Amino acid sequence: MLITEFRIILPMTVEEYHVGQLYSIAETSKNETGGGEGVEIVENHPYTGNPVFFGEFPDGQYTHKVYHIASKVPKWVRILAPKGSLEFKEEAWNAYPYCKTVITNPEYMKDKMTISIETMHLADKGETENAHRLTPDELKKREVVYIDIANDTIRSSDYKADQDPAKFKSEKTGRGPLGENWIETANPVMCCYKLVKCEFIWFGLQSRVEKFIMPVYHRMFTNFYRQMFCQIDQWHGLTMEDIRAIEEKNKHELNEVRQKGSVKGTVVD
Repeated sequence: MLITEFRIILPMTVEEYHVGQLYSIAETSKNETGGGEGVEIVENHPYTGNPVFFGEFPDGQYTHKVYHIASKVPKWVRILAPKGSLEFKEEAWNAYPYCKTVITNPEYMKDKMTISIETMHLADKGETENAHRLTPDELKKREVVYIDIANDTIRSSDYKADQDPAKFKSEKTGRGPLGENWIETANPVMCCYKLVKCEFIWFGLQSRVEKFIMPVYHRMFTNFYRQMFCQIDQWHGLTMEDIRAIEEKNKHELNEVRQKGSVKGTVVD
């Protein structure tokens, strides 16, 4: 099993992030859906009485999604993968400020593949050493990766001028552009501690696939949070009621547009 903890520092409050993340997830889902691929939302509703973090945070929002991602994996995976095996189930328990997401492939890989993403959101700059309360053995396996949304290198194919935190300035909040040392002076500031655990039990492919997964999440997190910050004027000031209305509308639209047009979003060659 590989364990990587991504620490993404952002110039916003923990409360602002809650709305911004959900808004940007809805937008990203639309941008990644079309041509028979993308996001299918199966369930999205509140839950109560299900503690998800050491007996804490018993209430939250449950979502169940199916990802159709044939073009989002390397060509060698597409060649090896049987038809229908590139559809993945995602279950998420958003008990903010803690969230847990579990991704599986129940139709084909069953219990041979599990990716879990646990996220803790804290009002700091990534200094908390063990936000997820890992055991000593887990800490030995964990790799920590910091993501700077303004200064980290991204692929030229991923670059969008309107999603560049080094150039964007928010009209609503006055934040940005983010300079070389923005993390040192940012106020407000917070950190997403994203703990990704990947286990792939498949003889001959285990090491190759596990090592492929972490760079994919690194790329995805970097692009997503660049976009989220640069969309701040679109979501800043929205309420959770506004967000739930957007999500409900999105659920119906995604199921319709997924069957139309061409493949959209991030494609892996």
